[in-house]
Amino acid sequence: MAKMIDRQLLKLLIILDERITTKNHFFSQYHTYLLDTWSTKKQMRLDDLKAAHAKAVCRMAYRMHVHCDDLDQEIEQRKQAIEEKFKWKHKALTQTLRRKNAKYPKKSNEHQTWFQAQEAHLHSLKLKRMERVVPTLVNANDSSVASQESLGAIEAKENAILSVKEQKIEAHYARKIASLNLRTEKKRQRLMLWEKKIKDWIHTIYQRNPKDDYGLGEDIILHVENLTMRFGGLVAVDQLSFDVKQGEIFGLIGPNGAGKTTVFNCITKFYRPAGGKMIFRKSPVDVIELNDYPVHRIVRQGIIRTFQNVELVWELSVIDNLLVAAHSRFHTGFFGQLLHIPKLRHEEAVLRQKAMHILERLGLLAYMNAIPYGLPYGILKRIELARTLMVDPKLIILDEPAAGLNDQETRELAGIIRDIRDQNDVTIFLVEHDMGLVMDICDTVCAISFGKKIAIGSPKEIQANKTVRDAYLGEE
Repeated sequence: MAKMIDRQLLKLLIILDERITTKNHFFSQYHTYLLDTWSTKKQMRLDDLKAAHAKAVCRMAYRMHVHCDDLDQEIEQRKQAIEEKFKWKHKALTQTLRRKNAKYPKKSNEHQTWFQAQEAHLHSLKLKRMERVVPTLVNANDSSVASQESLGAIEAKENAILSVKEQKIEAHYARKIASLNLRTEKKRQRLMLWEKKIKDWIHTIYQRNPKDDYGLGEDIILHVENLTMRFGGLVAVDQLSFDVKQGEIFGLIGPNGAGKTTVFNCITKFYRPAGGKMIFRKSPVDVIELNDYPVHRIVRQGIIRTFQNVELVWELSVIDNLLVAAHSRFHTGFFGQLLHIPKLRHEEAVLRQKAMHILERLGLLAYMNAIPYGLPYGILKRIELARTLMVDPKLIILDEPAAGLNDQETRELAGIIRDIRDQNDVTIFLVEHDMGLVMDICDTVCAISFGKKIAIGSPKEIQANKTVRDAYLGEE
């Protein structure tokens, strides 16, 4: 009875630990998001202030008939304003002519004469306004020294006012950032305190019931032992065992029908295996058995996958497809989602910014608001890859990522997979029929046939293995 209670309590504590870790991760991302947003807003306010200052000084110079750097631009803007104003006046005059002709068609000649007179009057008014816009600038040899000195004094005064306003903006955002840092630190301290308490409780339970670490080596992230999967009388996977090391690109190859996708489906619990163990290193100190987890909890453990066929939500935009993939990162509850509280909006803002960074990194930013329908197949495959990065996975499982791609797209995909492995510090586990891609990017390759392992080793060792060639080419 005591062991049963401890087991249930342990499950609850592990779920709480996952939630606190997710919250801590969110606060860290939200803090960075706010700092970036405020930095952008501050720079925009400073730029607007400087632009307004330059415009004010230029207008003073314009009124004092003294040359300044932006005077030509100011004159051009005023000319455009006059052109726009008289364009609308001319349009109104044309409409009046049409109404008169429609109402009194017999007087069309008189109306045309009236229209030409009014048009000439408008043109003369516009020319006079244009002449007034261009000021007569005072020459340096003239008695303009006083005007120039006066403008210099006014400009110095405006510069002093500008400096004070800039200091106020800087101080305002400095106070906001200091307040944000203080609030974030308090939340982090609270979360760390709860995290420590939960870990202590977990440690206490493990002391009463020692946890089996399954003898998993420190460099092993996934251990599959005697994995078996049957469909009625058909044995799709037969006593398959292999280890995937941390940080490597591991390839699983074999002929059609060898059971490669079935292995993936067993690891991600789409299928419940008939036998065998699957051990996953979730963190340096946390080793779990995947057999104990349902399919909807696998993503939370840090395992994410793609499929042979492109599986996107076709009615949503590309960026919304990425946001849907991050559903496990939301910790706002049902009622918070229903009422769309500020906390939910903050989470969405953080995840949207993260999605945009991922799209930019994979060269997909131009398709951000596009619907996946009609996009090239290579782009769709890349969108699936981008979607896997939304949950910060530890292990990415790719099911035939190069299927349907041409040679150029396959080469680009190879570079993207390497970059994801190196920059995100993740392990890649892939199934692929393109032997060029497998031999180019994989560190370890496991070959299977009819669900059984026939060879495992480096790409060169697999290429030189006669059993693998027999399985692929039917040699004897």
